[in-house]
Amino acid sequence: MVDYRMRGTCATRLRFDIVDGKVSGLSFENGCNGNLKAVARLVEGMDADRVAALLRGNTCGGRATSCADQLARAIDGAIEAQS
Repeated sequence: MVDYRMRGTCATRLRFDIVDGKVSGLSFENGCNGNLKAVARLVEGMDADRVAALLRGNTCGGRATSCADQLARAIDGAIEAQS
């Protein structure tokens, strides 16, 4: 289980697994509840590399990051740690 502390976003933490290269069980703490539940449902079972590529660099308002971008960073870190 990946437990990632988010930086620069309303959400403060996310948790997920990567099982056979696919995102599983994603959940966020705090943030925009409805939107983040939707993100979790949309990426469930997707290839982790694909999720990270799609979401990397996404921003929110005037911020340099977003919850989606933080998810991409967490996935990148988890994949690197598995290597």
